[in-house]
Amino acid sequence: MNKAVNNGSTLVKKGRVFDFYTENIALPNGVTIDMEIIRHPGAAAIVPVMDNKLVLLLKQYRHAIGDYIWEIPAGTMEPGEDPLACAGRELIEETGYAGQYFEKLLEITPLPAYSDERIHIYLATGLTAAKQDLDADELISVHPIALSQSLKMIDEGKIQDAKTIVGLQLVARRLD
Repeated sequence: MNKAVNNGSTLVKKGRVFDFYTENIALPNGVTIDMEIIRHPGAAAIVPVMDNKLVLLLKQYRHAIGDYIWEIPAGTMEPGEDPLACAGRELIEETGYAGQYFEKLLEITPLPAYSDERIHIYLATGLTAAKQDLDADELISVHPIALSQSLKMIDEGKIQDAKTIVGLQLVARRLD
């Protein structure tokens, strides 16, 4: 199958986390268009499961939607950072727990229509207390919730974040 040809990119805005480009693209069907693209360094997300099948979920404020939402811990990879290293770092920073064992569940592309972001999702077990280290702009509270209850929260529409839904459902299948 043919792919699009990039005829040129223009950096519109360099951001703190990602960059915004306009790209002139020749599509496989011969149509040429200008597209707005977010270039993202990638991220890691973690489903932290305690020994008693409690999952550490975050209630986090997200300004883009103007509300608090339920999420699994996640964060953007630093330049050159390995996804697993990012997962370990973000788990400690956001939850105050370190993971002893990590298993990569899969990699997702959450916004392929306008972003190249890829999120690497991990299961973390063997959790031990560490020091939470939130950034100044992170408004997060940590909640241990039964895995079965988190699945009900998805069904009830209380959990709407895509990476969180995918991660929790994969872990539920893995731990059955």
